[in-house]
Amino acid sequence: MAGGAATGGSAASDTYNQARNWLLMPSWLVLGFFVFTPVCVMVIYSFLTKEFRGGVIWEPTLAAYDQFFFDRGLFGDSDPTLQWTYIEIFWRSIWQAGLATILSLLIGFPTAYYIATRPAKTRAIWVFLITIPYWVNLLIRTVSMKFLLRDEGPMNDFLINVGILSEPLQIVNTNIAVQLGLFYSYLPFMVLPIYAAVERYNFTMSEAAADLYATKWTTLRRIVLPAVKPGVIAGCILVFVPSLGAFLAPDLLGGAKNFMIGSLIEEQFKGNAGNWPFGAAASMILLSMVLVLLIIFASQQRRAGATT
Repeated sequence: MAGGAATGGSAASDTYNQARNWLLMPSWLVLGFFVFTPVCVMVIYSFLTKEFRGGVIWEPTLAAYDQFFFDRGLFGDSDPTLQWTYIEIFWRSIWQAGLATILSLLIGFPTAYYIATRPAKTRAIWVFLITIPYWVNLLIRTVSMKFLLRDEGPMNDFLINVGILSEPLQIVNTNIAVQLGLFYSYLPFMVLPIYAAVERYNFTMSEAAADLYATKWTTLRRIVLPAVKPGVIAGCILVFVPSLGAFLAPDLLGGAKNFMIGSLIEEQFKGNAGNWPFGAAASMILLSMVLVLLIIFASQQRRAGATT
């Protein structure tokens, strides 16, 4: 019996191992076609030559990457100097995305904690209220925010009517407007992972800490946060990465003076004047930076898991 059971278990395991690759085949095909193939196209285009009327000429060159990092003058015959324009756009994108992540965490963590600690029958309602505004297209929501924040918009009218302001605040076409757009667009991406982590948290640990005379701040810092850390990290990644490449909020709320890397890339593929190789090169630089950050984070998490 024992030998037969062991043999049967091994046979079932072998059957699953043989079928596993076939079961995963649809997922691999979808990922390959919609993720890997476009990335390969962008890599190839980034090494091609720009065609004068748009598109590319199939002549390999590093001109797109050279244009991103170096300035060779109007006619391209000057000594190369560091191209600060695109570096500044990259830096603006990084700190805008980082600030949006911090703001989303400061608002999202208490919100998620509050929802997770409500009675079970009302949690679905709170989650529904968080997500229902995001059923509307992102473009419509961004345009609505521009209408709300404009000089003659409802917000300024209200503040002037109640006497708080004497003249309207000029928010549109500033970094503040871009930041508000990013924060509003991606806040649920912070709330939902943290909510899922807090919902699984064993609150008897907090009660035990209180019985041992731990303060609420100590309980939060030493017990709650380490327990829900995976949700916090997932939320930060889900907010930071799309904020880094966003272009709707910078375009509609920031204007030309508040360009971000997503807007720069989007501009290169518009109309006949676009520079497809340069847009592809900028995309690859952005993708490489994100991958490096994720690899560093994954390695740190692996080392942390090995030590615990």
